[in-house]
Amino acid sequence: MEWGRGIVAVAGHDLEYACWGPAPDTAPTLVMLHEGLGAVDLWRDWPAALAEATGMGVLAYSRAGYGRSSLVDLPRPLDYMSREATDILGPLMDAAGVQSAVLLGHSDGATIAGIYAGSVSDMRVRGLVLIAPHFFTEAEGLAAIRAAGTAYGTGDLKARLARHHDNADVAFYGWHDAWTDPAFADWNVGDAIDHWRVPALIVQGTDDPYGTRAQVDEAHDRSYAPVDVLMIEAAGHAPHHDAPDQVRDAVVAFCTTLQQLEQSAVQITQI
Repeated sequence: MEWGRGIVAVAGHDLEYACWGPAPDTAPTLVMLHEGLGAVDLWRDWPAALAEATGMGVLAYSRAGYGRSSLVDLPRPLDYMSREATDILGPLMDAAGVQSAVLLGHSDGATIAGIYAGSVSDMRVRGLVLIAPHFFTEAEGLAAIRAAGTAYGTGDLKARLARHHDNADVAFYGWHDAWTDPAFADWNVGDAIDHWRVPALIVQGTDDPYGTRAQVDEAHDRSYAPVDVLMIEAAGHAPHHDAPDQVRDAVVAFCTTLQQLEQSAVQITQI
């Protein structure tokens, strides 16, 4: 059940947040990082379902420029995901009182989580759940983003986004214009994977127009820590919406295993 919702000041931004389950300073917490057009409300009922199924707390927030958070100036810098990881995520967890976390990100949010795990030394982070992450650009994904630009200009996408963002143009063009900038074609953050030291679960839809199996293989092949992979047949870019029960069960199993491993390590230390 959602118990906390509000605005928190972090690194010069006013960020919308919501919490479900135990408070972040009392229990392990799933910290949810949304996609490139997402926000707190666009997770729908999934945070509540995860809190109930895992027994963990859940903290979701809208990045600056999204949802009800403060706006940002456009264009966004092309390294905006790295900046979110290094400048915002840690202070946000500090402000919320997070003591132990599994970072759960979708799309851009998954990339931000992966960058954080590979570039910030934070012992609070016990694991990663990355849904449709991207670590480098692919021609297929860039084509899908350009198609989204057409849909935003000519279809009902703008009206749908306006229900969830204070300024739909800032949310959309901050994402779209960065990814379609010619200089972004060489973007690659795969080196962050080389520095992961926590287990990861990666979930990918087989019909995702924004990313292929190559993104998953990049993480699986480069990570020093264990990486579990769940491919969801016939799912698109949001497998947690296309196959919510299957993805929820995988997240529950992953988090349960993490907790069992930590308990075993504590018991060994006490012997």
